[in-house]
Parts: sequence; C-alpha cells; structure tokens
Amino acid sequence: MASKRSFFRLVLWVAALISPLYSLNAQDLAPRAYVITPLRSNAITMTYAFNDGSLLFDGAVPITGATARLSLPVFSYYHSFNFFGRSANVAAFVPYGVGHFRGRVLGAETYAYRSGLLDTAYRLSVNLKGGPALPLQDFRKWHQKKIIGVSLRVVAPTGQYDPTKLINWGSNRWAFKPELGYSERWGNWIFDLYGGVWFFTKNPEFFSRNAYYPGIQVQTQKPIGAIEGHLSYDVKPRLWISLDGNFWYGGRTSLNGVENPLTRQTSSRMGLTGSVPLNRHQSLKFSYSFGAYISFGGDYLNLSAAWQYSWFGRPN
Repeated sequence: MASKRSFFRLVLWVAALISPLYSLNAQDLAPRAYVITPLRSNAITMTYAFNDGSLLFDGAVPITGATARLSLPVFSYYHSFNFFGRSANVAAFVPYGVGHFRGRVLGAETYAYRSGLLDTAYRLSVNLKGGPALPLQDFRKWHQKKIIGVSLRVVAPTGQYDPTKLINWGSNRWAFKPELGYSERWGNWIFDLYGGVWFFTKNPEFFSRNAYYPGIQVQTQKPIGAIEGHLSYDVKPRLWISLDGNFWYGGRTSLNGVENPLTRQTSSRMGLTGSVPLNRHQSLKFSYSFGAYISFGGDYLNLSAAWQYSWFGRPN
C-alpha cells in the first residue's frame, strides 16, 4: 500500500499539467491585444479551438504515451471605454471543453473523457501612452505610432471541478496575470511585444477524499513568467495576417508543501493568425500554432476559428 501511495503522490505532483486550462493559459498567442478601438466599441466573439497533442512529463512520473484531444468553444464579450482620457477595455470569456485523454501508467492503458465548463476569465486593459480615448469620428483621423499599455487577466474558479478526480476542467483556484504591452506601427506593419507573470492561489482540495487519499491535499504552483511577440501586416483595413511566438518559464508545483523541481516549464510556441472582414459588423479570424519547444506539459497542435460581430454604442 505504501508503494502505491508513493506512486500516486508522484502523479499528483504533475496532474496540474493534465488539465488543459493550466497549460493553455501560458500558451496564449493574441496579436494586437493593445491596439485601441473607438470609444463604446463592443464585440461578441464565438471561437472554436481544437487542440491535439502529447502530454510531456520529462520523467517526473512513470506515465508514457500520454495524449490529449480537446475541443474548446469559447464565448467572449468586449467593451471599450474612457479611463481618465486613455483608451481602456474590458473583456469576459466563457469557455466550454470536451476532452479525451489517453496514456500508459506503468504499462497499463488508461483513458479519460471530460466535458463541461472551464474557468471563466476576465481582462482589463488600459493604454498608458499613445492610445487616447477617441470617439468614432476622431478615431478615423488617428494613426497609430507607439502604444504602451497594461492589463490584468483574472481566471476565476468557476469551472467544473470534482476534488475526488484527478482530471478536471476547473482548477479550483484563482489565477492573475498582470502584463505590460508594447505596440508600434510602421506603415502597414505592426509589431507587438508583451511581458507578464501568472500568479496562482492554492487549490485547497486537490484529489482528495477518494480511495487513494481519504484526507485533504493542498496543491500550490510557483509563478509562470511569459513573453509574447507578434509581427502583423495589414493587407487592407481589417484584413491582416500575423506571425506569432511566445516563451514561458516556471510554474513548479508542490503537494502539501513538498515541491517537485521536475515540474518546471521552459517552453515556447509559434503560429500564424489571420483576420478577414465579412461586412461592416462581422469578421472571421483563423489561427494555427504548434509547440516550438515544450519541455513539460501540453505539446498541442492548435487550430482555431472565430466569428466576431462588432458595433458602436447600441447594437444595430
């Protein structure tokens, strides 16, 4: 029984990476996140993201051949406003997930299926320099040069979570990411660079009250630093394509105060994003990305498509 308990303790140290929400947060690729919009801009977006790939544990646990196939539809709402003369915006994201997980644990094939709501996310962004708050009539005359902005993303523990199960869509903890963003335009080209840090509260009831551990276990995770860069080109207004890349580091996990150094992440992704206008209010966005270097966690091939409807003031 002691050896079995020790084995599952090893598994628990890295189980955070089995849940796609943990790793997909760090893997964000979002071009033009700090480019401003006119005051009272609104947009609703329906996104479908497909992720397929391997789960890498770098020898931390005796799990081999682990894979995940994830379908993630996301509904989001965006609104811009005036913040002491600067352009600002808020956005909310409600994701849903359907996932298939496979792997060999000590040579035995294991399979899991999950569907349900993921944790909701919220983002507040404020431009500090080069991004004035402009009504639509003035925005048409404005030309971007250099923009510096800050943002705060908050992930709330609202997703589906069962503390007796190892694999969950919800994380049962809060996550916060303060970020500094820079954007500069040269003609039809826009260069974006962001840097931020993910901070996590503890999960007070992680894989607890079950046959393997009848008590309560506490899981914590160290911060994850992330940088993100994009180079995009405007073919014409609202029709653009972007080359994307990022890098993230850190995130060692601890179980009941005991840290596992093998869970540190040092990884990056690259991809392409394109936006195509359909009419005055609607547009489509497509993206593709892959793991350029993944040391630990989810090494996913990602394909996504999004439909966006935008308007100023009240819908029309």
